[in-house]
Amino acid sequence: MISPQKVPVSILTGFLGSGKTTLLNRILTEEHGKRIAVIENEYGEVGIDQALVIDADEEIFEMSNGCICCTVRGDLIRVLSNLMKRRDKFDYVLVETTGLADPGPVAQTFFMDDEIRDEYALDGIVTLVDAAHIEQQLGRSDESTEQIAFADVLVLNKTDLVDDEVLDRLETRLREMNRMAKVVRSERAEVPVDTVLNLEAFDLDDVLERRPTFLEPEYPFEWTGVYTLDAGRYELSLAEGPDPAMSLVVVPDQGTDDAALREGAEWCVRRYAETAKDLGPGEAIPVGKHVNLELDSTGRKSFFLEVGRQTRVGLFTQHTADEFDIQLRNADGETIAHEVERTWVAQHEHDDEVGSIAIEHEGDVDPDRLNMWLGELLRERGVDIFRMKGFISLAGESRRFVFQGVHMLFDGQPDREWGDDPRHNQLVFIGRNLDEQDMRQGFNACLV
Repeated sequence: MISPQKVPVSILTGFLGSGKTTLLNRILTEEHGKRIAVIENEYGEVGIDQALVIDADEEIFEMSNGCICCTVRGDLIRVLSNLMKRRDKFDYVLVETTGLADPGPVAQTFFMDDEIRDEYALDGIVTLVDAAHIEQQLGRSDESTEQIAFADVLVLNKTDLVDDEVLDRLETRLREMNRMAKVVRSERAEVPVDTVLNLEAFDLDDVLERRPTFLEPEYPFEWTGVYTLDAGRYELSLAEGPDPAMSLVVVPDQGTDDAALREGAEWCVRRYAETAKDLGPGEAIPVGKHVNLELDSTGRKSFFLEVGRQTRVGLFTQHTADEFDIQLRNADGETIAHEVERTWVAQHEHDDEVGSIAIEHEGDVDPDRLNMWLGELLRERGVDIFRMKGFISLAGESRRFVFQGVHMLFDGQPDREWGDDPRHNQLVFIGRNLDEQDMRQGFNACLV
């Protein structure tokens, strides 16, 4: 039973194109009497899902350009914390993850952070499954498997696109992958709201029994070194590494035992969610702030750290010390050895070949040229295009045209009137080994 003092939270997940936004729209238009705050995480530099969510009284908070399961976890904590300042305006929270997210670390947030654990309770994880493409996705994506494994409810969606024999086979496979989850079949995400809200289904003890490492968090940094320093000025120097910059946070009064390192790490999660301040060589590193050390030329680069009293400081760095040969020296040029070091190893890896392309352009599009371009694109690259979505300004049409697509399937329809809003186009493609220049040229050729 969820405490009435805590706000219930549902995590809505599912691979790209499974129907998460469709289900979200359905929930927001139902007469369920709830005031829902929606938190969306998108993959890529342009957020588009908020523009595709219908007008509703609910408030929508968007987090873009990041993986919600590692680098954006601090953003999730920040948004949830800010929501509590407006506690009187909502009584339920929906977190819609990017289709490339492992929901496990998202769920961790509600147990690892003390403030969040006191205010929120995880109600359940709902995973949408694309009946037409899930078998193909399971063969190419670990995230699909994780999303199914963590679900309390599996919504087997798009059942109208496959026959009953395939559906029965799919449901059997899903139950073999997750015997604890309830399976619900749907077309266009049409499911009763009470099958996805007010579940009180997430059982931490059960999850820990199935996955003892569940509460092992993932962090947006890879290494921590703890140094005991006297008052004074220190030089932090870095050699060339795999990136032209290195992000880090210097934590004051950092302890050395495991509990203290974990506490420092969780504190840093929030700092890493802040925009990093760029520092050039020779600049001082502020304590407790997320900074980005610029290293974009040859040779070692030096930065400085001022310590006002004897203390231990923790360096929480984006990459490991070995990769950049990090050296800390005192005013006499003597190297200071770290007292303790810790490497934080992520439990998941992202497919480096998967990326997103965002196309934004003012003006109108010729419908015939657009159809020809999209048709050719899907024929040649449909297998590699996991997801596409957006809206288009069609010449001669007073309403914006909203479209969604998964692999070679494409669906679109007229939406709201443009009215006084400037007519423009916004498209997002997510896939493997996409040629951005070629796709931009193809779209630009469709403009009137």
